[in-house]
Amino acid sequence: MPATSKAQQKAAGAALSAKRGETPKSKLKGASKEMVESMSEKQLEDFAETKRKGLPAKKKKD
Repeated sequence: MPATSKAQQKAAGAALSAKRGETPKSKLKGASKEMVESMSEKQLEDFAETKRKGLPAKKKKD
C-alpha cells in the first residue's frame, strides 16, 4: 500500500529507521511514533518507498 502524501511517506521513513535501530525511538514525533508501534517493517517499507513525485504535501481529510 503506497503512501498517499509526502508527509505520510516521510513519517514512514522515520519510523522504519527507528524500527531497524538506526535512529532512537525517542527522536520520533507525531505519526511516526505511532507507526513504529502499530506497523510491521514490511508495511513501513511499502509506505516509505513510495515515489514523492505527484503526491500532495498533506492528505486531504475525507
